[in-house]
Amino acid sequence: MSRKQKKMLVRILISAALWIACYFPIPQPGSLVLYLISYAVIGWDVLWKAIRNILRGQVFDENFLMALATVGAMGSGEFGEGVAVMLFYQTGELFQSYAVGRSRKSIAELMDIRPDYANLEKDEGALEQVSPEEVQIGQTIVVKPGERVPLDGVILSGESSLDTKALSGESMPRSVLPGDDVVSGCVNLTGLLRVQVTRPFGESTVNKILELVENSSSKKARAENFISKFARYYTPAVVIAAVLMCVMAPLLGGDFSEWFHRALTFLVISCPCALVISIPLSFFGGIGGASKCGILVKGGNYLEALADVDRVVFDKTGTLTRGVFNVTAIHPDEISESRLLEIAAVAESYSDHPIARSLREAYGVPIDASRLSGLKELSGRGLSGLVDGQAVLVGNDRLMEENGIHWHPCHHVGTTVHVALEGRYVGHIVISDEIKPDAVQAISRLKAMGIRKTVMLTGDAKATGEDVAKRLGLDEVYTQLLPADKVNRVEALLSEGVGRGKLAFVGDGINDAPVLSRSDIGIAMGGMGSDAAIEAADVVLMDDQPSKIATAIAIARKTRRIVYENIVFALGVKAVVLILGAMGMASMWAAVFADVGVSFIAILNATRALKVPQTK
Repeated sequence: MSRKQKKMLVRILISAALWIACYFPIPQPGSLVLYLISYAVIGWDVLWKAIRNILRGQVFDENFLMALATVGAMGSGEFGEGVAVMLFYQTGELFQSYAVGRSRKSIAELMDIRPDYANLEKDEGALEQVSPEEVQIGQTIVVKPGERVPLDGVILSGESSLDTKALSGESMPRSVLPGDDVVSGCVNLTGLLRVQVTRPFGESTVNKILELVENSSSKKARAENFISKFARYYTPAVVIAAVLMCVMAPLLGGDFSEWFHRALTFLVISCPCALVISIPLSFFGGIGGASKCGILVKGGNYLEALADVDRVVFDKTGTLTRGVFNVTAIHPDEISESRLLEIAAVAESYSDHPIARSLREAYGVPIDASRLSGLKELSGRGLSGLVDGQAVLVGNDRLMEENGIHWHPCHHVGTTVHVALEGRYVGHIVISDEIKPDAVQAISRLKAMGIRKTVMLTGDAKATGEDVAKRLGLDEVYTQLLPADKVNRVEALLSEGVGRGKLAFVGDGINDAPVLSRSDIGIAMGGMGSDAAIEAADVVLMDDQPSKIATAIAIARKTRRIVYENIVFALGVKAVVLILGAMGMASMWAAVFADVGVSFIAILNATRALKVPQTK
């Protein structure tokens, strides 16, 4: 417990002891004094909040209801009931505070990933501890064993294992070598690492995660907004009803003291604590449970929408496949294999695309960048430029056709990179991507959960896309798509929606950002995904595992089910007890159960959202 919670527990215990003592045979003035002291110990802050809010114009809230009901009960001589109502109300508040703290804990653990300092390497190898915000791109930092990586970068020297649990939820350490990328927030477990910084702290992985987490509670779900509006009208309505009950019934011949007591009971019953507390707590618990799995949900509204997903559309490269390309075939026309690979590698020397990197790695010779000039990136098709003064085209079959180059297909399955030199077709290179280890499992899980359609969109050749789709068991695949074509295809799939069914798009590249924004739910791969994709997405998978999509949907569905259970239970019990209270058939103790008891049960139910459901 926090210090504040411990103080409240002490107040509850003291007040409860005094309240119980009042039921022992004590002379009347003594028991009255004990009742008043017990009430003051447990209820002074509620009375103060009620008065303060009235002065601010915020009259109808739970503090006002509790103050009115308990002071009224004690004013009518029901001292024991007045103290009991306040005592159980404060106990419920303490329980709610503890439950919220528990829900926050899993998210708060992410806050520990914020680095306190960076070891900046100075001249002659000297180290200076500075704030991560002060380190510039290109500078070198040293990460010692046991320290947290403060900034994103690439390893210059050293080997180690990194604990990535805070980012991805994975317990197995990741081995890193010189040349590997490292992201901020990981813990260096073994060796000393020298890291060249590639991003300032404001754009680092750890800072983006913290921003996502801190802003997640501001995006409220429809159920949360409904409860807020409901409470705004519900509370004044029940106060007015209680006043009318107290005033009108005696005018019609009823006993004033009896109807006054009924009105007080009615007020205690009507307090909407269970709904106001448990609904936001349920969504916060769901977001916290997801964060423990390395799934960042940017708000309760996205968690609610995720529960309605019935179609999942995937990008291929980097999402279902690892984006680790290898040259698997070189088929030259007119020139040698080595010359064909050299032309393609030089032409792609400036590109950071995985295909370009695989071509350069296969070439394996340092490239003189001055050999390339006039480079033009052609979105979704390839590039053009001059290599050693000769016009070169490197790209897919669409690029060849646009330039009137006669090309021929390859019998190998993979991404075919065609090369033309001075307007002549000189051959092609086949590059194959590797399917992620859990991609097949991801698709099978989604289908087992009732997802009615799984689709893949890719800019790759038809044969490559269809081969991957067949191996994964996807329902549909669309190939040779430009970024704009992907948006159009998602638009068409959105029009096929049935009822409340939502469409989720999963991607990782910068060209996926428009599609992520257009879909009902955008899911981005946060480990290796681009900043634009992560920014545009509603859900971020920090470990790039597509199988986590099924986990996210399962968490969302469980959270929504808990929310609905609490709404039905709380409103149902209150409606029954309110009617009984108005008829004089419910005592103040029944009112306490309808308020505090229902809140207890609803909060306990809400904390179940923290437990991650198992998906098969």
